Amino acid sequence: MSPEKMVYMTNQIAKFFRTQPEASRIENIAAHLSDFWEPRMLEKLYVHVDGGGAGLDALVVEAAKRIRQAKAA
Repeated sequence: MSPEKMVYMTNQIAKFFRTQPEASRIENIAAHLSDFWEPRMLEKLYVHVDGGGAGLDALVVEAAKRIRQAKAA
């Protein structure tokens, strides 16, 4: 998947979850990505975030960080 497509897809997910209560947005995005994205897709997301996260919604960046933290624990 191209970085542009990944950014588009994750930003669409963030757009959907912006309709949810603020307190649960990041957690819900993280859960969605963890449940439905293959590990290699998540790895590409982590690489993009590590590279500055150009174009990514801030909620996606935070969700990616939470997924990584949970997996490291």
